[in-house]
Amino acid sequence: MSASVLFDAPGPKARIRNRIYAVVGILVIAALLAVSVMRLSAKGHLAPEMWDIFNYSGIRQNIADALVATLKAFGLAAIGSLVLGVLLAVARLSDHKPVRWAATAFVEVFRSLPLLITIYAVWVGFLADYSMWALAIGLSIYNGCVQAEVLRAGVNAVPRGQREAAYALGMSKTQVMTTVLLPQAVRAMLPTIISQLVVTLKDTSLGFVILYPELLQTARLIASNTLVNGQYPYVSTIVVTGTIYIALCLALSGLATWIEKRGRRAKTGIAVAHAGAPGTEAEPAVDAPGAGGAPAGGPSDSGGIAKI
Repeated sequence: MSASVLFDAPGPKARIRNRIYAVVGILVIAALLAVSVMRLSAKGHLAPEMWDIFNYSGIRQNIADALVATLKAFGLAAIGSLVLGVLLAVARLSDHKPVRWAATAFVEVFRSLPLLITIYAVWVGFLADYSMWALAIGLSIYNGCVQAEVLRAGVNAVPRGQREAAYALGMSKTQVMTTVLLPQAVRAMLPTIISQLVVTLKDTSLGFVILYPELLQTARLIASNTLVNGQYPYVSTIVVTGTIYIALCLALSGLATWIEKRGRRAKTGIAVAHAGAPGTEAEPAVDAPGAGGAPAGGPSDSGGIAKI
């Protein structure tokens, strides 16, 4: 039984009590799910006809087009947020006070505003005819501010001695930031960066407010314009659309896990060649006089005359 400062390992009675709570909680959740399924089934939302609409080629094409539109907005927002995040992080770490203050004000303002307001303001004020760019820019602004704070925390977490050593070698501040600090910050904060990209992917669903035809907007149009057995298939449409979102987020999280594991296995530094290795020349041995070798200027072991 182990314990730490913040946690005391439960004893035998506590373990039994926790197991009882876990079983009761599982039973309650299962009961709620069963009641929900029974009510939906009684209202006809789980009828086969409600799910048969996804066999129509038109609806499948609409969902495929919406998926492509979602990925386009996410790709633009991901690139924009990462670029903006790097710029804002560097600006917040600047030695020039006006630059640092301006970056801080930008981050605090747009991080405090609701994302929906930012997207709507960009759409109404500047890009009323380009909803995709309005959504991408709004997502880039908000998530760029968050990514900036993540990168700034990563840079500040790098040991100070590395920065001082880089300056001692004569490197400029730009070289120190780009070759010493930022690479280590990105590597250390990569899980958090990817997690924020997952949030960015989910936030593309806010595009329905500006009528951008992403997955949520398309699902709403499909459900509200398709009548089956006198009812609109909202439940089946939400389940299918939610499954697509879950699959996309899981794929992105899996990519993050793979990148993190690959980074841990990566070998850095210069490999040291072993003596006698193929393609390398062994360093000639130097024998000190009287150490068992031929005397300096004396005859060699083969009886030849030493070269002078």
